[in-house]
Amino acid sequence: MLQTALKPRWIVGLVFAIVVSGVFVLLSQWQFGRSTQPEVTVSTTTEEPKPLTAALQPGDFFPGSVADQVVTATGSYDPQKQVLVPGRLNGGASGYWVVSALAVKDAPVLTGAGASPQTWIPVARGWVADPADAAAPPSGTIELTGRLLPSEAPLPGTDAGPGRASAVSVAELINIWDISSYPGFVAASSELSGGSDVSAAASGGEVKPLNIGPQPPAGKINWLNLFYAAEWVVFAGFALFIWWRLVKDDYRRGLEDALDEEQEAAAQHVPTPDPTDPRTTETRTTETKVQP
Repeated sequence: MLQTALKPRWIVGLVFAIVVSGVFVLLSQWQFGRSTQPEVTVSTTTEEPKPLTAALQPGDFFPGSVADQVVTATGSYDPQKQVLVPGRLNGGASGYWVVSALAVKDAPVLTGAGASPQTWIPVARGWVADPADAAAPPSGTIELTGRLLPSEAPLPGTDAGPGRASAVSVAELINIWDISSYPGFVAASSELSGGSDVSAAASGGEVKPLNIGPQPPAGKINWLNLFYAAEWVVFAGFALFIWWRLVKDDYRRGLEDALDEEQEAAAQHVPTPDPTDPRTTETRTTETKVQP
Protein backbone atom coordinates (compact mmCIF):
# COMPACT_ATOMS: atom_id res chain seq x y z
CA MET A 1 0.00 0.00 0.00
CA LEU A 2 2.97 2.26 0.55
CA GLN A 3 3.85 2.10 -3.13
CA THR A 4 0.32 3.23 -3.98
CA ALA A 5 0.53 6.14 -1.51
CA LEU A 6 3.83 7.23 -3.08
CA LYS A 7 2.27 7.74 -6.48
CA PRO A 8 2.58 11.39 -7.59
CA ARG A 9 -1.16 11.99 -7.64
CA TRP A 10 -1.61 10.68 -4.09
CA ILE A 11 1.35 12.70 -2.83
CA VAL A 12 -0.33 15.79 -4.28
CA GLY A 13 -3.59 14.63 -2.70
CA LEU A 14 -1.89 14.27 0.69
CA VAL A 15 -0.49 17.81 0.47
CA PHE A 16 -3.94 19.11 -0.39
CA ALA A 17 -5.51 17.16 2.51
CA ILE A 18 -2.91 18.56 4.94
CA VAL A 19 -3.59 22.12 3.75
CA VAL A 20 -7.34 21.63 4.16
CA SER A 21 -6.82 20.11 7.62
CA GLY A 22 -4.61 23.03 8.62
CA VAL A 23 -7.32 25.50 7.60
CA PHE A 24 -9.85 23.53 9.63
CA VAL A 25 -7.53 23.54 12.67
CA LEU A 26 -7.13 27.34 12.41
CA LEU A 27 -10.89 27.71 12.25
CA SER A 28 -11.16 25.49 15.32
CA GLN A 29 -8.70 27.68 17.24
CA TRP A 30 -10.63 30.79 16.23
CA GLN A 31 -13.91 29.29 17.42
CA PHE A 32 -12.28 28.13 20.67
CA GLY A 33 -10.93 31.64 21.29
CA ARG A 34 -14.38 33.12 20.79
CA SER A 35 -15.90 30.57 23.17
CA THR A 36 -13.78 31.82 26.09
CA GLN A 37 -13.84 35.57 25.45
CA PRO A 38 -15.75 37.69 27.98
CA GLU A 39 -19.11 38.72 26.60
CA VAL A 40 -19.17 41.92 28.68
CA THR A 41 -16.52 44.62 28.44
CA VAL A 42 -15.01 46.26 31.49
CA SER A 43 -17.47 48.74 32.95
CA THR A 44 -16.37 52.36 32.60
CA THR A 45 -18.64 53.54 35.42
CA THR A 46 -16.13 52.30 38.00
CA GLU A 47 -13.59 54.83 36.70
CA GLU A 48 -15.78 57.81 37.63
CA PRO A 49 -14.69 58.78 41.19
CA LYS A 50 -17.40 58.64 43.84
CA PRO A 51 -17.23 59.66 47.50
CA LEU A 52 -16.42 56.71 49.73
CA THR A 53 -19.15 57.72 52.17
CA ALA A 54 -21.73 57.42 49.35
CA ALA A 55 -20.39 54.22 47.79
CA LEU A 56 -20.04 52.08 50.90
CA GLN A 57 -21.41 52.05 54.44
CA PRO A 58 -19.47 50.77 57.46
CA GLY A 59 -21.01 47.78 59.17
CA ASP A 60 -22.62 46.47 55.94
CA PHE A 61 -21.55 43.59 53.75
CA PHE A 62 -19.32 44.54 50.83
CA PRO A 63 -21.57 44.58 47.73
CA GLY A 64 -20.07 43.31 44.49
CA SER A 65 -21.49 46.31 42.64
CA VAL A 66 -18.91 48.67 44.21
CA ALA A 67 -15.87 46.42 43.73
CA ASP A 68 -13.20 48.21 41.65
CA GLN A 69 -14.99 51.53 42.09
CA VAL A 70 -12.69 54.55 42.19
CA VAL A 71 -13.54 56.48 45.36
CA THR A 72 -12.44 59.66 47.07
CA ALA A 73 -12.14 60.29 50.78
CA THR A 74 -10.78 62.93 53.11
CA GLY A 75 -9.14 62.05 56.40
CA SER A 76 -5.89 61.60 58.26
CA TYR A 77 -3.48 58.75 58.87
CA ASP A 78 -2.35 57.47 62.24
CA PRO A 79 1.38 56.61 62.04
CA GLN A 80 0.85 54.00 64.76
CA LYS A 81 -1.63 52.15 62.60
CA GLN A 82 0.48 50.82 59.74
CA VAL A 83 1.37 47.22 58.80
CA LEU A 84 3.27 45.41 56.10
CA VAL A 85 1.64 42.59 54.12
CA PRO A 86 4.28 40.17 52.76
CA GLY A 87 4.23 38.08 49.61
CA ARG A 88 3.21 40.87 47.20
CA LEU A 89 4.66 41.04 43.69
CA ASN A 90 5.80 44.09 41.78
CA GLY A 91 7.42 43.54 38.38
CA GLY A 92 8.17 39.94 39.29
CA ALA A 93 9.88 40.85 42.57
CA SER A 94 8.39 39.80 45.90
CA GLY A 95 7.95 42.43 48.58
CA TYR A 96 5.45 44.06 50.91
CA TRP A 97 2.37 46.21 50.68
CA VAL A 98 2.40 49.20 53.02
CA VAL A 99 -1.10 49.39 54.54
CA SER A 100 -2.12 52.35 56.72
CA ALA A 101 -5.36 53.20 58.51
CA LEU A 102 -7.15 56.36 57.35
CA ALA A 103 -9.65 58.05 59.68
CA VAL A 104 -12.41 58.99 57.23
CA LYS A 105 -13.92 62.43 57.69
CA ASP A 106 -17.73 62.57 57.88
CA ALA A 107 -17.96 58.76 57.87
CA PRO A 108 -20.87 57.21 59.78
CA VAL A 109 -19.85 56.07 63.25
CA LEU A 110 -20.73 52.56 64.32
CA THR A 111 -22.58 52.18 67.58
CA GLY A 112 -22.57 49.31 70.03
CA ALA A 113 -20.19 47.70 72.46
CA GLY A 114 -16.56 47.99 71.46
CA ALA A 115 -17.22 50.50 68.66
CA SER A 116 -14.64 53.26 68.27
CA PRO A 117 -15.66 56.93 67.97
CA GLN A 118 -14.12 57.11 64.51
CA THR A 119 -14.55 55.01 61.36
CA TRP A 120 -11.40 54.01 59.52
CA ILE A 121 -10.51 52.30 56.27
CA PRO A 122 -7.30 50.42 55.42
CA VAL A 123 -5.35 52.01 52.57
CA ALA A 124 -2.73 50.10 50.58
CA ARG A 125 -0.39 53.01 49.92
CA GLY A 126 2.45 51.30 48.01
CA TRP A 127 4.95 48.47 47.66
CA VAL A 128 8.44 48.08 49.11
CA ALA A 129 11.07 45.42 48.59
CA ASP A 130 12.65 45.92 52.05
CA PRO A 131 10.59 46.48 55.21
CA ALA A 132 13.09 49.16 56.26
CA ASP A 133 11.99 51.27 53.26
CA ALA A 134 8.41 51.59 54.52
CA ALA A 135 8.18 55.21 55.67
CA ALA A 136 5.46 56.54 57.95
CA PRO A 137 2.27 57.75 56.26
CA PRO A 138 2.01 61.45 55.42
CA SER A 139 0.63 63.72 58.12
CA GLY A 140 -2.11 66.31 57.98
CA THR A 141 -5.39 66.18 56.11
CA ILE A 142 -5.22 63.79 53.20
CA GLU A 143 -7.41 63.89 50.12
CA LEU A 144 -7.34 60.26 49.00
CA THR A 145 -8.25 58.80 45.60
CA GLY A 146 -8.01 55.09 44.98
CA ARG A 147 -9.72 51.89 43.95
CA LEU A 148 -12.13 50.31 46.41
CA LEU A 149 -11.54 46.58 46.83
CA PRO A 150 -13.17 43.89 48.98
CA SER A 151 -11.45 42.63 52.08
CA GLU A 152 -9.06 39.72 51.60
CA ALA A 153 -9.32 36.53 53.62
CA PRO A 154 -6.76 36.17 56.42
CA LEU A 155 -4.37 33.24 56.26
CA PRO A 156 -5.41 30.83 59.03
CA GLY A 157 -2.73 29.66 61.40
CA THR A 158 -0.28 32.32 60.20
CA ASP A 159 1.55 34.62 62.60
CA ALA A 160 2.77 37.47 60.42
CA GLY A 161 4.76 38.98 63.28
CA PRO A 162 4.87 42.46 64.84
CA GLY A 163 3.91 45.26 62.48
CA ARG A 164 2.70 42.85 59.82
CA ALA A 165 -0.51 41.22 58.65
CA SER A 166 -1.06 38.03 56.68
CA ALA A 167 -3.42 39.79 54.23
CA VAL A 168 -5.32 43.03 53.71
CA SER A 169 -8.10 41.55 55.82
CA VAL A 170 -10.44 43.91 57.63
CA ALA A 171 -11.22 41.20 60.17
CA GLU A 172 -7.51 40.87 60.98
CA LEU A 173 -6.66 44.58 60.87
CA ILE A 174 -9.44 45.76 63.19
CA ASN A 175 -8.04 43.41 65.83
CA ILE A 176 -4.51 44.71 65.30
CA TRP A 177 -5.50 48.38 65.34
CA ASP A 178 -8.56 48.14 67.64
CA ILE A 179 -10.75 50.26 65.36
CA SER A 180 -14.11 50.29 63.57
CA SER A 181 -13.66 49.95 59.82
CA TYR A 182 -15.35 49.87 56.45
CA PRO A 183 -15.75 46.32 55.06
CA GLY A 184 -13.10 46.84 52.37
CA PHE A 185 -9.88 48.67 51.61
CA VAL A 186 -8.58 51.26 49.14
CA ALA A 187 -5.58 50.85 46.84
CA ALA A 188 -4.31 54.43 46.71
CA SER A 189 -3.58 56.12 43.40
CA SER A 190 -3.38 59.73 44.63
CA GLU A 191 -2.81 61.36 48.03
CA LEU A 192 -2.92 65.13 48.33
CA SER A 193 -1.97 67.13 51.39
CA GLY A 194 -2.39 70.90 51.20
CA GLY A 195 -2.53 70.66 47.41
CA SER A 196 0.76 68.72 47.19
CA ASP A 197 0.95 65.14 45.96
CA VAL A 198 2.35 62.98 48.77
CA SER A 199 1.55 59.59 47.22
CA ALA A 200 4.09 56.85 46.50
CA ALA A 201 4.02 57.75 42.81
CA ALA A 202 5.11 61.32 43.54
CA SER A 203 7.66 60.57 46.25
CA GLY A 204 10.12 58.88 43.88
CA GLY A 205 11.54 56.90 46.80
CA GLU A 206 11.64 53.23 47.62
CA VAL A 207 7.87 53.04 48.03
CA LYS A 208 6.45 52.09 44.63
CA PRO A 209 2.86 52.80 43.54
CA LEU A 210 0.53 49.82 43.19
CA ASN A 211 -1.21 50.89 39.95
CA ILE A 212 -4.11 48.46 40.37
CA GLY A 213 -6.43 48.65 37.36
CA PRO A 214 -10.02 47.47 37.01
CA GLN A 215 -10.44 43.74 37.08
CA PRO A 216 -11.80 42.16 33.85
CA PRO A 217 -15.20 40.52 34.10
CA ALA A 218 -15.35 36.79 34.50
CA GLY A 219 -15.28 35.09 31.14
CA LYS A 220 -18.27 33.02 30.10
CA ILE A 221 -18.07 29.87 28.02
CA ASN A 222 -19.99 30.02 24.77
CA TRP A 223 -20.92 26.37 24.31
CA LEU A 224 -22.03 26.89 20.70
CA ASN A 225 -18.60 28.20 19.70
CA LEU A 226 -16.98 25.38 21.68
CA PHE A 227 -19.09 22.87 19.72
CA TYR A 228 -18.02 24.49 16.44
CA ALA A 229 -14.37 24.27 17.53
CA ALA A 230 -14.70 20.52 18.11
CA GLU A 231 -16.56 20.17 14.82
CA TRP A 232 -13.72 21.76 12.86
CA VAL A 233 -11.25 19.33 14.46
CA VAL A 234 -13.44 16.45 13.28
CA PHE A 235 -13.48 17.93 9.78
CA ALA A 236 -9.66 18.16 9.83
CA GLY A 237 -9.39 14.48 10.69
CA PHE A 238 -12.04 13.60 8.12
CA ALA A 239 -10.03 15.28 5.33
CA LEU A 240 -7.05 13.02 6.08
CA PHE A 241 -9.36 10.01 6.39
CA ILE A 242 -10.80 10.69 2.92
CA TRP A 243 -7.28 10.74 1.44
CA TRP A 244 -6.39 7.46 3.17
CA ARG A 245 -9.65 5.87 1.98
CA LEU A 246 -9.02 6.86 -1.63
CA VAL A 247 -5.48 5.46 -1.49
CA LYS A 248 -6.79 2.23 -0.01
CA ASP A 249 -9.44 1.90 -2.75
CA ASP A 250 -6.79 2.50 -5.41
CA TYR A 251 -4.61 -0.16 -3.82
CA ARG A 252 -7.46 -2.68 -3.85
CA ARG A 253 -8.29 -1.91 -7.46
CA GLY A 254 -4.66 -2.56 -8.32
CA LEU A 255 -4.81 -5.97 -6.61
CA GLU A 256 -8.02 -6.88 -8.43
CA ASP A 257 -6.57 -5.83 -11.80
CA ALA A 258 -3.43 -7.87 -11.16
CA LEU A 259 -5.56 -10.92 -10.26
CA ASP A 260 -7.65 -10.55 -13.44
CA GLU A 261 -4.49 -10.34 -15.53
CA GLU A 262 -3.13 -13.52 -13.94
CA GLN A 263 -6.39 -15.37 -14.64
CA GLU A 264 -6.41 -14.24 -18.29
CA ALA A 265 -2.80 -15.25 -18.71
CA ALA A 266 -3.52 -18.68 -17.24
CA ALA A 267 -6.49 -19.13 -19.58
CA GLN A 268 -4.38 -18.22 -22.61
CA HIS A 269 -1.75 -20.88 -21.77
CA VAL A 270 -4.15 -23.91 -21.65
CA PRO A 271 -2.57 -26.63 -24.02
CA THR A 272 -4.52 -27.77 -27.17
CA PRO A 273 -5.42 -31.56 -27.16
CA ASP A 274 -3.20 -33.75 -29.46
CA PRO A 275 -5.26 -36.10 -31.70
CA THR A 276 -2.45 -38.64 -31.75
CA ASP A 277 -2.32 -38.88 -27.97
CA PRO A 278 -3.93 -42.20 -26.81
CA ARG A 279 -5.35 -40.39 -23.74
CA THR A 280 -7.22 -38.04 -26.05
CA THR A 281 -8.66 -40.99 -28.08
CA GLU A 282 -9.72 -42.72 -24.86
CA THR A 283 -11.42 -39.59 -23.62
CA ARG A 284 -13.36 -39.24 -26.88
CA THR A 285 -14.49 -42.90 -26.78
CA THR A 286 -15.74 -42.46 -23.26
CA GLU A 287 -17.71 -39.39 -24.24
CA THR A 288 -19.30 -41.36 -27.14
CA LYS A 289 -20.40 -44.22 -24.85
CA VAL A 290 -22.14 -41.99 -22.38
CA GLN A 291 -24.24 -40.39 -25.08
CA PRO A 292 -27.88 -41.72 -25.18
